[in-house]
Amino acid sequence: MILHTIHQDFNRENKMRKILALFLTGIILLPGCETIPKDALTLSPEVLAQRQIQTKKYETTDEVKILSACAGLLQDMGFNLDESESKLGLISASKKRSAVDGGQIALSLLMAVLTGVASPTDKEQTMRVSVVTRPVGENSEYVAVRVTFQRIVVNDQNQVSKSESLTDPSIYQEFFDKLSKSIFLEAQEL
Repeated sequence: MILHTIHQDFNRENKMRKILALFLTGIILLPGCETIPKDALTLSPEVLAQRQIQTKKYETTDEVKILSACAGLLQDMGFNLDESESKLGLISASKKRSAVDGGQIALSLLMAVLTGVASPTDKEQTMRVSVVTRPVGENSEYVAVRVTFQRIVVNDQNQVSKSESLTDPSIYQEFFDKLSKSIFLEAQEL
């Protein structure tokens, strides 16, 4: 009789554990059933404007030649190619440069004199660029090129002090001007 009672108690405990586990699983999974807001995937006007600046179409079907011209231009600009995948229409490159700013150093020295604590100053920056190409148009008669520039600044304590996308339109205009010349020269086989 005692064994029978113990067995019943054990079965009740098991059922309670199963119910509790199902309840907790339901609570964890319930937020995943929420619907996505309608405007979650809608780009803001600012993002759309920036993409317009970062993108240019070229009247050609030869995406490989466009990628080759992009790679050559980036190397001419001092970038090292990190990754290149012509089948995907992708190039990523980077270059390291000094980020030392005399004004920032002077301010740090002034703070050190006034407070006895020196603030970190920027030391080095890594410029990164990504180029993505893709055929566009009804018959894929164009190749769209989108380029993005970013920079990551590291201070003298080896901490990231800035990580930002570069949005100055003149940077993108200069890149596309040089790319257009490069494509023209390649087309003329000069």
